[in-house]
Amino acid sequence: MHELTKAQKARNAIRIFQTLADALALRGYYKPSGKSGQTLEDALRMFGPEIYGTMNDPRITELRGLEYVVDRLPRGIEECTRIILTAQENLDHTSFEKIVPLKRRRDAYRLGEKEICLVVTRGLSEIYDILTHITFLNIEAGKIRNRMEVKRGEISEGWKNLEEIIAKDEDPSGGELDLAIWNLSIILGRTYQETKNTYEYLGESRKKSGSNRGLFRIVHSLGKRIQEEEVSMGNELTISFTPSLQEMIGHHRYAEIWADKIKKKLTELGLQDRPLHIISANMHSVINTLYGYAAIRTQRQEKQWEDIYQFFNFIRDKADKVRDYAEKHGLSELPDTSGAYIDCQVIDTALLHDVEFHPELRIGLPDAESEKPVILVMDYAFGTQAFEVMDELLEPLEKEGEILKFNIASVSVMGKAGTLPGKKGDIMLATAHVLEGTPHNYIVLNDLKKEDFSEAENVYDGVIVTVLGTSLQNRDVLERFQTTSWNAVGLEMEGGHYQRAISAAIIRGHISEDVKLRYAYYASDNPLLSGQTLASGSMGEEGIRPTYMITKVILEKIFGKSS
Repeated sequence: MHELTKAQKARNAIRIFQTLADALALRGYYKPSGKSGQTLEDALRMFGPEIYGTMNDPRITELRGLEYVVDRLPRGIEECTRIILTAQENLDHTSFEKIVPLKRRRDAYRLGEKEICLVVTRGLSEIYDILTHITFLNIEAGKIRNRMEVKRGEISEGWKNLEEIIAKDEDPSGGELDLAIWNLSIILGRTYQETKNTYEYLGESRKKSGSNRGLFRIVHSLGKRIQEEEVSMGNELTISFTPSLQEMIGHHRYAEIWADKIKKKLTELGLQDRPLHIISANMHSVINTLYGYAAIRTQRQEKQWEDIYQFFNFIRDKADKVRDYAEKHGLSELPDTSGAYIDCQVIDTALLHDVEFHPELRIGLPDAESEKPVILVMDYAFGTQAFEVMDELLEPLEKEGEILKFNIASVSVMGKAGTLPGKKGDIMLATAHVLEGTPHNYIVLNDLKKEDFSEAENVYDGVIVTVLGTSLQNRDVLERFQTTSWNAVGLEMEGGHYQRAISAAIIRGHISEDVKLRYAYYASDNPLLSGQTLASGSMGEEGIRPTYMITKVILEKIFGKSS
């Protein structure tokens, strides 16, 4: 029998995980301790996501992965035995506690002591995301359970100490805290300092946002839940998918509502005939680039604004002032109400005529009113949701029996991605998108080139791999994409899905085949380098320069450079 390579085995495991996740969502439920749940776990272990680090080492608990997952799941999920995934429910006016994770925009509701409901509105990518995190937590819970006892039935002193801490209302302090962290480190199989770092990380998040229950309680709940499963089958963790969620999968329910609101707003503003430029980006960089310099005219100091990127760092805490100014000069905010979790901004550049730009921003407005660009900034989509929202957005608007086709001049995608050859902060330009695990490959005639950026920057152009999820990245698969003739330079979750929708819109005649396409990403992580995965934390100020450099280049392309 032909021996498979590590990359081939990992790709098979990813395919198994995806296929099984799809099937379980349609079936309606599964138990992680059951046969289907074990197959999911085996697949996750087989491809060993980089973001979950030491998950496959039975001796130690993976703490960086735990931090990452806790930030993206609702508070208290680790103590629940019934997790329900549903489509958007009208639960805001009930007595159920609404919980929003710290670093993932999704609503959840605590229905009871052991029951929690997660609202899924962004399609299969969100389901994969949730199931990989739950599977990871279950693996780590099993490790913790195995270290609760020194031998079968005899509870360890460390676990007894942990239960004493949990019985109190507050965490210990001083020497008692040091001893508690030491005892916890024995249970986790980690060093004292590693355990303390995670305790402090989760503690800071808990103080600021109440987004988790603290390391002591999380560890205790994970181990206790597995112990209770062993006592009674009635305590087994069950994940359920409601019929409303099953009906939503594969349909554009939220995307259609979202896109319809945007198109109606454009017509209300009388902008439907002007050149429309769509930018997928964050909600601050475009308005800061266009309006920031003029908005703080009275506060400008030479040392803080002579360099444009120093200037953008200077105005980071002046968002309200910039937004107030922008709203008087062409900005219309469109907060999302559909459940898609994608806010938008419409910028009428005809109202920029008296706005002073930073000297390093070289743009000029066309003289003719009809040629002045309209910019639609849309917040980041999530995975396969990118296809749904872009597909609906590019669809003509049917109004009073007439079909209104918008004059879409360009689509720009500015996002974060994992780099393969580079380091954090580097820039990647897509020449093609390859959808991992599928035969779908899309050549991109990218209007952005290396020459558009400073020679001092590391800019890579090449294939960008669109992966199933941030938690479904495998070193061997990524190395294959980088070192073979694919010559891939990065990976992300949305680009291929955007391009799939754009290609479909061109084929269907919804947009011109001459539409300008611009794909640029800055490296938020390198999944092939230890300590540079997404679990290592956000970029902070490191991300300012590449974010605004890409934004500046995109805007100069839209307007045409002004000498």
